[in-house]
Amino acid sequence: MELAVLLASFVVLLLTGTSVAAAMLVSGVLSLFVGGLPITIVAERMLGSVNSYTLLAVPFFIFAAVIMNRGGLTDRLLGVAKVFVGHLPGGTAQVDVLASIFFAGMSGSATADAASQGRILIPHMEQQGYDKGFAAGVNSASATIGAIIPPSITMVIYGSVTNISVGALFLAGIVPGLIVGIGMMLVVWFLAVRRGYPRDDYTPWTKRIWPVVSAIPALLAPVLILGGIFSGATTPTEAGVIACAYALFLGFVVYRELKPKDMLPILAETVEATAVPVFIIAAGSVFGFALTTSGFGFLMQDWLRAVTDDPLVFMVIVIGLFLVIGLFVEGTAAMLIFVPIFMPLVAGFGIDQLQFAMIVIITIMVGTITPPVGLQLFIAADIAKISVFKVDIWPFVAITMGITILMVIFPQIVTFLPGLMR
Repeated sequence: MELAVLLASFVVLLLTGTSVAAAMLVSGVLSLFVGGLPITIVAERMLGSVNSYTLLAVPFFIFAAVIMNRGGLTDRLLGVAKVFVGHLPGGTAQVDVLASIFFAGMSGSATADAASQGRILIPHMEQQGYDKGFAAGVNSASATIGAIIPPSITMVIYGSVTNISVGALFLAGIVPGLIVGIGMMLVVWFLAVRRGYPRDDYTPWTKRIWPVVSAIPALLAPVLILGGIFSGATTPTEAGVIACAYALFLGFVVYRELKPKDMLPILAETVEATAVPVFIIAAGSVFGFALTTSGFGFLMQDWLRAVTDDPLVFMVIVIGLFLVIGLFVEGTAAMLIFVPIFMPLVAGFGIDQLQFAMIVIITIMVGTITPPVGLQLFIAADIAKISVFKVDIWPFVAITMGITILMVIFPQIVTFLPGLMR
């Protein structure tokens, strides 16, 4: 009875346009009420889920990303990317992907990446003759790299849910993130040649010196952040604090593009951006608890065991489930609901936890660029002033999923660096 109420109310609320977080919270409360459990459990679950030292890294990395966008770091990273790949076929689109790789090493936020670079590069691509759909597609797709290459807010949340070392997750994401970035650049190259998209003039090496020199302080940010984590000198949360301090130093002292009056808007944007994932986590904990008490987890596990005893088939099924779920449910919510259900099976199948984590995270990020609810897709489409269904996203989805399947077959893509550091 409780499970029927939970799932039925959740689906009905989604169909009526209710946000995923609100739908999880309301349906969870209804299920617990029908099951006769005290409603005080709701407050306990919500507060307990966000009362986490690890999750403190989330607002700090968001704060750092906002400062970087407003403090001139993003512009300088775009400048470096332009002088190195702007002359390739689809030059400005190539710049978008490479700059996303740079930005990913500092902010950990795919949303911040899509918004900051999109406002600059999507209009510029349109002026150069790129299709609006392609411009929005490459921007939204490349932004997903921000959640794969560390530091990653998504990995911080995943680690808090599963008790897996966030530092190990960060190490595991480096190689897959770089491969995804290279794959997207190859897609841009192929489409640009076929469609005749323009490229910038070749930049002589002597003229590349100043853009690189001016961006060195910004490019050192990933070294500072990740070096502290991987060396064991800092926790991910402490690294987030360092990222904020360093971004403020660059914005106020080095680049001098920040003024004291900018701090209030920066703080307001940070609070607004932080509230969304935190509320999803809190609501997801109530929904997850309701799923547990209703026996949904055991039903799902029994079904998967009955379907297959092959770990490769299991992971393909998981990828398919997350792809379908990602069409309708926000990625963080999907992760909070289903990852705890799958984790006992991961151990039973003998699958490496880091390999499974990267496959889930990348598949979830694909959900953020597919209609109808992809967040990065909405951001890029809004900037380009087109419908989300006109965004040319599917070539990038295809290459990303192809790389994900390679990770299923060759787990060393994920486990090589963490194993080396051990």
